Amino acid sequence: MNNRILWAALKTLMGLSLLLTLSSLSFSHSYAASSPSVNQAFQQASHETGVPVPLLQALCYMEGRLSMHDGTPSIDQGYGCMHLVKNKRQNTLDQAAQDLHVSTSQLQNDLVTNIRGGAAILRQNALKLSPTHTLPKTLADWADATALYSNATTGSTAQMYVDEVYRLLRQGFQARAENQELVTLAPQNVMAPHLEAKSLATATLPTGCSRDGNVEYPGAVDCIVNPTTFDCNVVSSGSPCTYESAKRPGAYSISDIVIHDIEGSAQDGLNVFQDPNSGVSIHYVVGGDGTVYQLLHEKDIAYHAGNYWYNQHTIGIEHAGFDATGYQWYNATEYLASAKLVAYLLNKYHISLEHDHILSHGTIPSPTLGSVPNHEDPGPYWLWPYYFSLIQQQGVAAAPTSSKANVVTVNPATGKAPYGQNGTETRANHTFFTLYTHASTASSVIPNPDNGSSTGVGSNVEARISYAYTSKVKDPAGTGDTLYQIWYGEQDPNFTPTHMAHAKQAWLAIPAGSAVENTLSGANAHVIKLTGKGSKAAQVSGRPTTSNSYYIGDAPTGATFVSAYSIVEDGTSKLWYEINYNHRQAFVPASAVTIVS
Repeated sequence: MNNRILWAALKTLMGLSLLLTLSSLSFSHSYAASSPSVNQAFQQASHETGVPVPLLQALCYMEGRLSMHDGTPSIDQGYGCMHLVKNKRQNTLDQAAQDLHVSTSQLQNDLVTNIRGGAAILRQNALKLSPTHTLPKTLADWADATALYSNATTGSTAQMYVDEVYRLLRQGFQARAENQELVTLAPQNVMAPHLEAKSLATATLPTGCSRDGNVEYPGAVDCIVNPTTFDCNVVSSGSPCTYESAKRPGAYSISDIVIHDIEGSAQDGLNVFQDPNSGVSIHYVVGGDGTVYQLLHEKDIAYHAGNYWYNQHTIGIEHAGFDATGYQWYNATEYLASAKLVAYLLNKYHISLEHDHILSHGTIPSPTLGSVPNHEDPGPYWLWPYYFSLIQQQGVAAAPTSSKANVVTVNPATGKAPYGQNGTETRANHTFFTLYTHASTASSVIPNPDNGSSTGVGSNVEARISYAYTSKVKDPAGTGDTLYQIWYGEQDPNFTPTHMAHAKQAWLAIPAGSAVENTLSGANAHVIKLTGKGSKAAQVSGRPTTSNSYYIGDAPTGATFVSAYSIVEDGTSKLWYEINYNHRQAFVPASAVTIVS
């Protein structure tokens, strides 16, 4: 089907919705007055709408992990486990309220009503898409209605969403709802069909964007900026610009991907990146509905990382969301879309699936002491274990591992659930882990220049990063945590210029069941020991470049760190080792390194 016919068909499909009246729905309202269990709620919603119970279970689990999130919305303004949305593109929340004759507050806060609301929308979708205005006969036949439910704006995103729902249906699951009730979805013998009609909700694209296919990532929306206005190598001297045209990976290797959040919506991000006066740029933006927008060619250098060396060697991806407010949870569709994009990039540029190469902006160091401290996004609610599992589901193999003594990686099981309860920073949903001055969580947290901010990266680490430890103890304060003594670059509040760090021994507290010991991910990963010159400490740099300007810290002789990889300085033969210096990466010259294991 060519694009013109496809979009004409889509307009016809959406036009059918105007011909359907609410009389096509006949709901019983007795359920809202009672308080059935979660499992009963699925059965009752299925009974009144005809939507299969397994489909409702799969959607409630995938979109919201069987939780109402205390009535707080996703970044895409979706509510509850069925993710009923109310934004500029779609309003399934009010539609469900109208269909069920309930308030939007009930849909936002009551799990039973939310499930009924999602079922009502699915029913309407199916009737809209049926030439005979009848419901599908089999579970497989609900694929088009499910695609429309995704609120996707591209066919590839809709297909991805349906593929994930039907993968859950085939696999099945057992999980507990927020009231601790066990919900079981038995594996279903069903495959995800190809979406012949590309069942999408048509939406107006942002200004400067089109679906012309002139993009590198298949299915992305083309928002690539005009080089005559934005390219620093093209605009006249003194004019504002946001990126540099380049010939990567020939000129510079592409070795890493950087995950950002926008601190707002996708449109908020586009507003910034389409403004030549902003001085910043990005390769891709992923919206809360799963739409992927391409703004720069991958070969070009984006100004996004706050460290020019990383700009030269990375591809940047912004995501709709906020780092500090966990209640604005990153939803399943956004995670899926991002995982699929990253899988494409990993395969294309032969990048290993590990957190040392799929970076958060928060793990990138400022290049110099005089630089403004780098950002902290995507923050403690970006769930790295869950994200990596989605990337693997796209066919990307996990990085090879090796056995290394005295190494620990934080890999919390709860990081596999993509939600947080109203932003509550608990161990059940918070993926930053704290360091203490002594071997007890009753001792002081190490000095934090970020003034105790929940997203500050001065006294913690994030999931899926490895550290060398020299000792470990069970927490004498009785939390059940294990504390690991590691070398950690603490910022010196008395140093001028600011942000100088000194590696000291601190105690990392990891909850029970969340530590992976003695295993290191990555083919080129090592435990290394540093040696300074004479009596001096080893110097640590913010980029692998020979210049005193890039020294950002130091470490005493004998300090041990995990190094994920070594790299040759651009334009030279000088070898550097990356180290996990604190929450952020850093670099040390090979002349200061002894490989321990």
